[in-house]
Amino acid sequence: MNISVTTTAAHRLREIAETEAVDLQDTMLRIAVVPGGCSGLTYDLGWDTTLLPEDHTMVVAGVTLVLDKKSRLYVDGSELDFSDGLEGKGFHFTNPQAARTCACGESFGL
Repeated sequence: MNISVTTTAAHRLREIAETEAVDLQDTMLRIAVVPGGCSGLTYDLGWDTTLLPEDHTMVVAGVTLVLDKKSRLYVDGSELDFSDGLEGKGFHFTNPQAARTCACGESFGL
């Protein structure tokens, strides 16, 4: 699995963890792809302390990322970034596998 996290996104993740009193030694960032949005699939990010047998983990900039088997296939080769500009504040994925995306950038399709 190959996912990159920009310096900006990694910094923001650590800031959020500190603000929410999340212990990054015991807590992982779960990245999931779930049905939804106008293009069919959407990304879901959340803190998680449970590791399932089929999960894959990797550590990026001090944050452990965890993905289930299906989500790994959808996000392989993607980059997670954070933006607070005019085009939308929040975390955004650049996914080379996405054949289409919605206008707001919140969902994608293959």
